[in-house]
Amino acid sequence: MSFSSPLTLTSGERRKQGPNTWLKAFPHAAGKMQSPVDIKTSLVVQDPQLLQRPLSWTYVPKNCKSLLNTGEGWKVIVEGQDSCLTGGPLEHSYQLVQFHCHWGKCCNSGSEHTVDGKGYAGELHLVHWNVDLYNSVEEALASPKGVAVIGIFFQVGKHNEELMKITDVLHDIANKGNECTLPRVVDPAAFIPEVHDYWTYEGSLTTPPCHESVTWVIFKKPIEVSEEQLEKCRSLFSSTIKAIVNGEPVPGKVTQNVRPTQPLNDRTIREAPY
Repeated sequence: MSFSSPLTLTSGERRKQGPNTWLKAFPHAAGKMQSPVDIKTSLVVQDPQLLQRPLSWTYVPKNCKSLLNTGEGWKVIVEGQDSCLTGGPLEHSYQLVQFHCHWGKCCNSGSEHTVDGKGYAGELHLVHWNVDLYNSVEEALASPKGVAVIGIFFQVGKHNEELMKITDVLHDIANKGNECTLPRVVDPAAFIPEVHDYWTYEGSLTTPPCHESVTWVIFKKPIEVSEEQLEKCRSLFSSTIKAIVNGEPVPGKVTQNVRPTQPLNDRTIREAPY
């Protein structure tokens, strides 16, 4: 999960150094509640309390206005205060602030979370912050129960019409820092799988500073996207220098942007008993 913050390294620095070197600059990355994790389904605990307040989301598509190349992928910036997530494992109201995607070089290594050791082609993250307890996104991302993220797996299949509204304009944000207005309205709710079964656990941001402030909600059922759409994601340029040509730096492409899975330690992954 990528979350812009003044506390983080630049995207290029993160890419150049890689997850294995984050510990030196970001001690939170060595914590006991890091994300992503491998979800071992045989160890998941059924929790009837998750059904007492069903997970509920209300998103306002018109507030999803701009698309940004962060140097490590694309991100849709969400404005306004009307897009909210409540219920399920959440005791507070969380406001949608952005959503972004992770992918890999191939169709089984693009998700950050894995299930029984299996990876997916990609993973979409809908990022929300706790508006009941905190006054800003920056405060929330560094604080307990500050962030709630919905994770949605991608599997290769048919063309995804909603994602197409994003991938069709990625050429307009080819380089890090490029930003454009989305020409068509994107509805975050359209990415939610038809079957709403999910896993939930307490974890962290998956990029520096790796604060352990996240309640994760991972939908079990993946949604389909096409290989062509994933290739368009991989065509974005990062701030990493790939080569020097005629004395000029040539940036590399974002062919993958995932953090390896982290130890679960003594945490419990829960699910509602459907």
